[in-house]
Amino acid sequence: MSINKTLIALAMGLALAACSKPEQAADASTDAQQAATEAQAAADTAASTPTADSAQAAADTAATAADTAASAAADAGAATTDDAADTAAETAETAKDTAQDAADTAEKAASEADQK
Repeated sequence: MSINKTLIALAMGLALAACSKPEQAADASTDAQQAATEAQAAADTAASTPTADSAQAAADTAATAADTAASAAADAGAATTDDAADTAAETAETAKDTAQDAADTAEKAASEADQK
């Protein structure tokens, strides 16, 4: 009886782990999209200044990273193996980090524009 319970617990644990990868990727995608929105807002703020080009480039980078994160989240949801889900989730996390870095760059450019 305890072996059956152990096997059931193991199966449930694996199922839960498999479900968490798409959720992790989806969360990263949402964060990346938010960072891209913030970057575009910062670029819009800096639009009429000498730093406008760098702010817009950063916003474009953030938008591209957000798209990558969204694609990776979809891949994680459709993954048929744990390795594929892990890879997709890691890609989404990396894209999220890229989008957040780009948003920071755009916000810095906008801040510099405000100071001038």
